[in-house]
Amino acid sequence: MNETAVGSHLEGAYATTLARMKAQKGSRSRLGIEALMWVSNSERPLHTSELCHALGVKIGSPDLNVENIPTIRTLLGCSLGLITVEASSSTARLVHFSLQEYICNSPGLFRSPHTMIAEVCLAYLNFESVRDLSPTLRSAPSTVPLVGYASRYWGRHMRREKVKRVNSLSLRLLVGFEQHIASHLLLLSYYEDICDTRWWELGFDGRNGPKGFTGLHGGAFFGMVDIVAALLAMKKWDVNAADITGKTALVWAAVRGHDGVVGLLLEREDISSNTTGTGYCQAPLLLATGGGHEGVAKLLLKREGIDSVRNGAVRPSCG
Repeated sequence: MNETAVGSHLEGAYATTLARMKAQKGSRSRLGIEALMWVSNSERPLHTSELCHALGVKIGSPDLNVENIPTIRTLLGCSLGLITVEASSSTARLVHFSLQEYICNSPGLFRSPHTMIAEVCLAYLNFESVRDLSPTLRSAPSTVPLVGYASRYWGRHMRREKVKRVNSLSLRLLVGFEQHIASHLLLLSYYEDICDTRWWELGFDGRNGPKGFTGLHGGAFFGMVDIVAALLAMKKWDVNAADITGKTALVWAAVRGHDGVVGLLLEREDISSNTTGTGYCQAPLLLATGGGHEGVAKLLLKREGIDSVRNGAVRPSCG
Protein backbone atom coordinates (compact mmCIF):
# COMPACT_ATOMS: atom_id res chain seq x y z
CA MET A 1 0.00 0.00 0.00
CA ASN A 2 1.53 3.35 -1.04
CA GLU A 3 1.74 6.45 1.16
CA THR A 4 -1.34 8.09 -0.38
CA ALA A 5 -3.39 4.98 0.16
CA VAL A 6 -2.23 4.67 3.76
CA GLY A 7 -3.16 8.31 4.37
CA SER A 8 -6.63 7.82 2.90
CA HIS A 9 -7.11 4.67 4.96
CA LEU A 10 -6.17 6.47 8.19
CA GLU A 11 -8.40 9.43 7.38
CA GLY A 12 -11.30 7.09 6.83
CA ALA A 13 -10.59 5.32 10.12
CA TYR A 14 -10.41 8.63 12.00
CA ALA A 15 -13.65 9.86 10.46
CA THR A 16 -15.42 6.63 11.41
CA THR A 17 -14.08 6.71 14.97
CA LEU A 18 -15.06 10.35 15.45
CA ALA A 19 -18.57 9.58 14.22
CA ARG A 20 -18.79 6.77 16.77
CA MET A 21 -17.43 9.09 19.46
CA LYS A 22 -20.10 11.72 18.76
CA ALA A 23 -22.78 9.04 18.87
CA GLN A 24 -21.90 7.96 22.42
CA LYS A 25 -24.64 8.39 24.99
CA GLY A 26 -24.80 10.74 27.95
CA SER A 27 -21.67 12.71 28.76
CA ARG A 28 -19.34 10.28 26.99
CA SER A 29 -19.58 12.10 23.66
CA ARG A 30 -18.68 15.46 25.24
CA LEU A 31 -15.83 13.99 27.26
CA GLY A 32 -14.34 12.23 24.26
CA ILE A 33 -14.49 15.28 21.97
CA GLU A 34 -13.23 17.71 24.62
CA ALA A 35 -10.39 15.40 25.64
CA LEU A 36 -9.35 15.23 22.00
CA MET A 37 -9.61 19.02 21.74
CA TRP A 38 -7.35 19.57 24.74
CA VAL A 39 -4.72 17.04 23.73
CA SER A 40 -4.52 18.31 20.14
CA ASN A 41 -4.50 22.03 21.02
CA SER A 42 -2.48 22.20 24.25
CA GLU A 43 0.76 24.19 24.24
CA ARG A 44 2.63 21.28 25.81
CA PRO A 45 1.80 17.63 26.63
CA LEU A 46 -0.71 17.44 29.47
CA HIS A 47 -0.25 15.20 32.47
CA THR A 48 -3.22 12.92 32.92
CA SER A 49 -4.21 14.71 36.13
CA GLU A 50 -4.19 18.06 34.30
CA LEU A 51 -6.40 16.70 31.54
CA CYS A 52 -8.87 15.18 33.99
CA HIS A 53 -9.15 18.42 35.95
CA ALA A 54 -9.60 20.45 32.77
CA LEU A 55 -12.60 18.33 31.82
CA GLY A 56 -14.02 18.61 35.33
CA VAL A 57 -14.35 22.42 35.24
CA LYS A 58 -17.85 23.85 35.21
CA ILE A 59 -17.86 27.43 33.91
CA GLY A 60 -19.71 29.71 36.32
CA SER A 61 -19.07 27.57 39.38
CA PRO A 62 -17.34 29.36 42.28
CA ASP A 63 -15.07 26.41 42.98
CA LEU A 64 -13.92 23.05 41.73
CA ASN A 65 -16.23 20.12 42.42
CA VAL A 66 -14.08 16.99 42.65
CA GLU A 67 -17.11 14.86 41.82
CA ASN A 68 -17.10 16.37 38.32
CA ILE A 69 -13.53 15.28 37.60
CA PRO A 70 -13.46 12.19 35.34
CA THR A 71 -10.85 9.49 35.69
CA ILE A 72 -8.24 9.00 33.01
CA ARG A 73 -9.68 5.54 32.45
CA THR A 74 -13.04 7.13 31.64
CA LEU A 75 -11.46 9.63 29.26
CA LEU A 76 -9.50 6.96 27.43
CA GLY A 77 -12.67 4.92 27.07
CA CYS A 78 -14.60 7.91 25.72
CA SER A 79 -11.84 8.69 23.23
CA LEU A 80 -12.23 5.24 21.63
CA GLY A 81 -8.51 4.71 21.24
CA LEU A 82 -7.64 8.11 19.74
CA ILE A 83 -5.86 9.18 22.95
CA THR A 84 -3.23 7.18 24.76
CA VAL A 85 -0.96 7.73 27.77
CA GLU A 86 2.81 7.94 27.55
CA ALA A 87 3.93 5.53 30.27
CA SER A 88 7.26 7.23 31.00
CA SER A 89 5.75 10.66 31.67
CA SER A 90 2.07 9.95 32.37
CA THR A 91 1.14 12.49 29.71
CA ALA A 92 -1.77 12.16 27.31
CA ARG A 93 -1.06 12.15 23.58
CA LEU A 94 -2.77 11.37 20.31
CA VAL A 95 -2.49 7.77 19.17
CA HIS A 96 -0.56 8.74 16.01
CA PHE A 97 1.04 11.88 14.54
CA SER A 98 -1.24 11.62 11.50
CA LEU A 99 -4.24 12.25 13.76
CA GLN A 100 -2.86 15.71 14.53
CA GLU A 101 -2.66 16.38 10.79
CA TYR A 102 -6.20 15.13 10.33
CA ILE A 103 -7.47 17.42 13.09
CA CYS A 104 -5.59 20.42 11.67
CA ASN A 105 -7.25 19.75 8.31
CA SER A 106 -10.70 19.52 9.94
CA PRO A 107 -11.36 23.08 11.19
CA GLY A 108 -15.00 22.35 11.94
CA LEU A 109 -14.24 19.52 14.35
CA PHE A 110 -14.01 21.81 17.40
CA ARG A 111 -15.73 25.15 17.87
CA SER A 112 -13.31 27.86 19.09
CA PRO A 113 -10.98 25.39 20.85
CA HIS A 114 -8.49 27.99 22.12
CA THR A 115 -11.30 30.13 23.51
CA MET A 116 -12.71 27.11 25.32
CA ILE A 117 -9.29 26.23 26.74
CA ALA A 118 -8.63 29.82 27.82
CA GLU A 119 -12.05 29.97 29.46
CA VAL A 120 -11.44 26.76 31.40
CA CYS A 121 -7.96 27.92 32.47
CA LEU A 122 -9.29 31.27 33.70
CA ALA A 123 -12.26 29.72 35.46
CA TYR A 124 -9.85 27.35 37.19
CA LEU A 125 -7.53 30.15 38.29
CA ASN A 126 -10.51 32.10 39.61
CA PHE A 127 -11.80 29.22 41.72
CA GLU A 128 -11.89 30.11 45.41
CA SER A 129 -9.59 27.24 46.38
CA VAL A 130 -6.99 28.43 43.87
CA ARG A 131 -7.24 32.12 44.78
CA ASP A 132 -6.63 31.11 48.41
CA LEU A 133 -3.29 29.48 47.57
CA SER A 134 -0.13 31.19 48.74
CA PRO A 135 1.39 33.34 45.95
CA THR A 136 4.83 32.12 47.02
CA LEU A 137 4.37 28.48 45.91
CA ARG A 138 6.84 27.38 43.25
CA SER A 139 4.64 24.62 41.80
CA ALA A 140 0.98 23.66 41.62
CA PRO A 141 -0.34 21.59 44.55
CA SER A 142 -1.42 18.06 43.65
CA THR A 143 -4.99 18.96 44.60
CA VAL A 144 -5.18 21.51 41.76
CA PRO A 145 -2.74 20.22 39.10
CA LEU A 146 -4.04 22.39 36.26
CA VAL A 147 -2.82 25.57 37.98
CA GLY A 148 0.65 25.36 36.43
CA TYR A 149 -0.56 24.98 32.86
CA ALA A 150 -3.36 27.51 33.28
CA SER A 151 -1.03 30.13 34.79
CA ARG A 152 1.44 29.89 31.96
CA TYR A 153 -0.76 29.49 28.91
CA TRP A 154 -4.19 31.07 29.43
CA GLY A 155 -3.07 34.28 27.74
CA ARG A 156 -1.54 32.48 24.78
CA HIS A 157 -4.76 30.57 24.10
CA MET A 158 -6.80 33.74 24.55
CA ARG A 159 -4.69 35.63 22.00
CA ARG A 160 -5.13 32.90 19.38
CA GLU A 161 -8.86 33.56 18.97
CA LYS A 162 -9.61 36.76 20.92
CA VAL A 163 -13.25 36.01 21.79
CA LYS A 164 -14.64 38.65 24.12
CA ARG A 165 -16.61 36.27 26.29
CA VAL A 166 -13.50 35.42 28.30
CA ASN A 167 -12.53 39.05 28.96
CA SER A 168 -14.40 39.27 32.25
CA LEU A 169 -12.66 36.17 33.59
CA SER A 170 -9.24 37.52 32.63
CA LEU A 171 -9.95 40.91 34.21
CA ARG A 172 -11.08 39.23 37.41
CA LEU A 173 -7.78 37.39 37.58
CA LEU A 174 -5.61 40.37 36.67
CA VAL A 175 -7.16 42.83 39.12
CA GLY A 176 -5.63 40.86 41.99
CA PHE A 177 -2.77 39.37 40.00
CA GLU A 178 0.07 40.48 42.24
CA GLN A 179 -1.22 38.32 45.07
CA HIS A 180 -2.20 35.31 42.94
CA ILE A 181 -0.11 32.17 42.52
CA ALA A 182 -0.55 32.52 38.75
CA SER A 183 1.68 35.60 38.61
CA HIS A 184 4.46 33.76 40.46
CA LEU A 185 4.29 30.65 38.28
CA LEU A 186 4.15 32.72 35.09
CA LEU A 187 7.32 34.64 35.94
CA LEU A 188 9.07 31.55 37.20
CA SER A 189 8.38 29.62 34.00
CA TYR A 190 9.46 32.58 31.87
CA TYR A 191 12.87 32.86 33.51
CA GLU A 192 13.34 29.11 33.55
CA ASP A 193 12.74 29.08 29.79
CA ILE A 194 15.48 31.61 29.17
CA CYS A 195 17.77 29.86 31.68
CA ASP A 196 18.08 32.97 33.83
CA THR A 197 17.29 32.83 37.54
CA ARG A 198 19.17 35.99 38.57
CA TRP A 199 16.29 38.38 38.47
CA TRP A 200 13.78 36.03 40.00
CA GLU A 201 16.01 35.04 42.90
CA LEU A 202 17.04 38.66 43.55
CA GLY A 203 13.55 40.10 43.35
CA PHE A 204 11.45 37.34 44.84
CA ASP A 205 9.77 38.15 48.11
CA GLY A 206 9.31 34.80 49.84
CA ARG A 207 6.59 36.15 52.11
CA ASN A 208 4.39 38.15 49.78
CA GLY A 209 4.88 36.64 46.35
CA PRO A 210 5.90 38.33 43.08
CA LYS A 211 5.91 41.90 44.37
CA GLY A 212 5.05 44.50 41.77
CA PHE A 213 4.05 42.12 38.95
CA THR A 214 0.55 43.51 38.64
CA GLY A 215 -2.31 42.79 36.31
CA LEU A 216 -1.07 45.57 34.03
CA HIS A 217 2.30 43.85 33.73
CA GLY A 218 0.55 40.52 33.12
CA GLY A 219 -1.67 41.94 30.39
CA ALA A 220 1.36 43.48 28.69
CA PHE A 221 3.29 40.19 29.03
CA PHE A 222 0.59 38.35 27.07
CA GLY A 223 0.06 41.21 24.61
CA MET A 224 -3.71 41.57 25.02
CA VAL A 225 -4.63 45.03 23.76
CA ASP A 226 -8.29 45.05 24.83
CA ILE A 227 -7.45 43.80 28.30
CA VAL A 228 -4.63 46.29 28.81
CA ALA A 229 -6.95 49.08 27.67
CA ALA A 230 -9.56 47.98 30.23
CA LEU A 231 -6.93 47.82 32.97
CA LEU A 232 -5.64 51.30 32.11
CA ALA A 233 -9.19 52.64 32.30
CA MET A 234 -9.41 51.44 35.91
CA LYS A 235 -6.59 53.87 36.84
CA LYS A 236 -5.52 51.40 39.50
CA TRP A 237 -1.80 51.24 38.73
CA ASP A 238 1.08 53.56 37.91
CA VAL A 239 1.69 52.90 34.22
CA ASN A 240 5.45 53.48 34.67
CA ALA A 241 5.85 51.29 37.76
CA ALA A 242 8.49 48.56 37.59
CA ASP A 243 7.91 45.04 38.88
CA ILE A 244 10.36 42.90 40.87
CA THR A 245 12.39 42.14 37.75
CA GLY A 246 12.78 45.82 36.91
CA LYS A 247 10.31 45.81 34.02
CA THR A 248 7.50 48.26 33.40
CA ALA A 249 4.42 47.27 31.38
CA LEU A 250 5.99 48.95 28.33
CA VAL A 251 9.23 47.01 28.79
CA TRP A 252 7.34 43.70 29.01
CA ALA A 253 5.38 44.51 25.84
CA ALA A 254 8.60 45.51 24.05
CA VAL A 255 10.65 42.47 25.05
CA ARG A 256 7.78 40.17 24.10
CA GLY A 257 7.26 41.87 20.74
CA HIS A 258 3.65 42.95 21.32
CA ASP A 259 3.41 46.00 19.09
CA GLY A 260 -0.32 46.41 19.72
CA VAL A 261 0.19 46.94 23.44
CA VAL A 262 3.28 49.07 22.83
CA GLY A 263 1.27 51.32 20.51
CA LEU A 264 -1.54 51.58 23.05
CA LEU A 265 0.83 52.54 25.86
CA LEU A 266 2.68 55.07 23.73
CA GLU A 267 -0.58 56.91 23.10
CA ARG A 268 -0.56 57.99 26.73
CA GLU A 269 1.02 61.31 27.59
CA ASP A 270 2.23 60.01 30.95
CA ILE A 271 4.11 57.00 29.57
CA SER A 272 7.88 57.06 29.77
CA SER A 273 9.46 55.38 26.75
CA ASN A 274 12.92 55.86 28.27
CA THR A 275 12.15 54.10 31.52
CA THR A 276 14.39 51.14 32.24
CA GLY A 277 12.81 50.28 35.55
CA THR A 278 15.39 49.23 38.14
CA GLY A 279 18.66 47.36 38.33
CA TYR A 280 20.23 46.47 34.97
CA CYS A 281 17.03 46.15 32.99
CA GLN A 282 17.47 47.56 29.50
CA ALA A 283 15.26 50.24 27.99
CA PRO A 284 12.37 49.25 25.68
CA LEU A 285 14.02 50.19 22.38
CA LEU A 286 17.18 48.18 23.06
CA LEU A 287 15.15 45.17 24.12
CA ALA A 288 12.93 45.41 21.05
CA THR A 289 15.83 45.67 18.63
CA GLY A 290 17.78 42.95 20.43
CA GLY A 291 14.79 40.62 20.16
CA GLY A 292 14.25 41.35 16.48
CA HIS A 293 10.89 43.06 17.06
CA GLU A 294 11.05 45.56 14.22
CA GLY A 295 7.45 46.74 14.55
CA VAL A 296 7.93 47.60 18.21
CA ALA A 297 11.22 49.38 17.51
CA LYS A 298 9.58 51.53 14.83
CA LEU A 299 6.80 52.55 17.22
CA LEU A 300 9.31 53.52 19.89
CA LEU A 301 11.44 55.51 17.47
CA LYS A 302 8.38 57.52 16.45
CA ARG A 303 7.83 58.55 20.05
CA GLU A 304 8.85 62.17 20.53
CA GLY A 305 11.47 62.74 23.18
CA ILE A 306 12.87 59.21 23.21
CA ASP A 307 16.46 59.18 24.41
CA SER A 308 18.20 57.19 21.68
CA VAL A 309 21.53 57.34 23.51
CA ARG A 310 20.10 55.94 26.71
CA ASN A 311 18.05 53.39 24.83
CA GLY A 312 21.12 52.26 22.93
CA ALA A 313 23.40 51.97 25.93
CA VAL A 314 25.02 48.59 26.38
CA ARG A 315 23.89 47.11 29.68
CA PRO A 316 23.38 43.58 30.95
CA SER A 317 20.03 42.24 29.76
CA CYS A 318 17.18 41.35 32.10
CA GLY A 319 15.59 39.07 29.52
